[in-house]
Amino acid sequence: MRTRHIRLLAATGTAVAALALTACANGTGTKDEGASRPATTTASSEQAPTKRPQAGTGGRTANGTPVALTDAPGARPSSSPAARGTQGGTRTGTSGSSVVLCNGANTTVTAQPVARPLNHMLITVKNTGGKTCELPYYPVLRFDQMQWVPQADRDTQPQAVVSLAPGESGYAGVLLSAADGSGTGGMTARKLTVGFQGLTPNSSGGPSATPSLPAKGMYYDSSLKVTYWQQRMDDALTW
Repeated sequence: MRTRHIRLLAATGTAVAALALTACANGTGTKDEGASRPATTTASSEQAPTKRPQAGTGGRTANGTPVALTDAPGARPSSSPAARGTQGGTRTGTSGSSVVLCNGANTTVTAQPVARPLNHMLITVKNTGGKTCELPYYPVLRFDQMQWVPQADRDTQPQAVVSLAPGESGYAGVLLSAADGSGTGGMTARKLTVGFQGLTPNSSGGPSATPSLPAKGMYYDSSLKVTYWQQRMDDALTW
């Protein structure tokens, strides 16, 4: 009985050893992998799309690149007279031709009262030069030795600077006195000086002009006001 038990144990040991050898030969033996580890996330190689600034604004893109205002969609350069040329000088027009300022040296200027509107005067500037000239802003008027400058009615400011080809005329209206008599300091002037502005407000546009006044003179009071330069006579007198 003892001999049979020993043989059974030997046979069992031989079978276990055979299974172990077979597992090692097939490479499927069990290995100690240690403690489990969390899965590693692989970073995406795709970058976030670059954001564009809104139309008409400046700023920065998503990657920090500065965007100038003029580079943004819908941005436009300035179109003011000062941005288009040098004060009181000559600039190049859109057609490539030389454009100068209208003043007393290249124009003839007349000043005459009108029946309608009441107490108004019309100033006419005719380009007598050989180049197109421009009339920025409004005329600077001075009756006799007047120490103050009549202001312009903002509602008469045109959409674009008045431009006169050779032989063309531009216009400005003048309210001389209040029709209801509310003006003060009324007097009769014998002399009128018309000044021209440059490409920036209140700058000199060149020589002034001294148009003749009626023999009886021109009455004005504290209501004295002018329009901006206009391309059409009707626009200068309908205010």
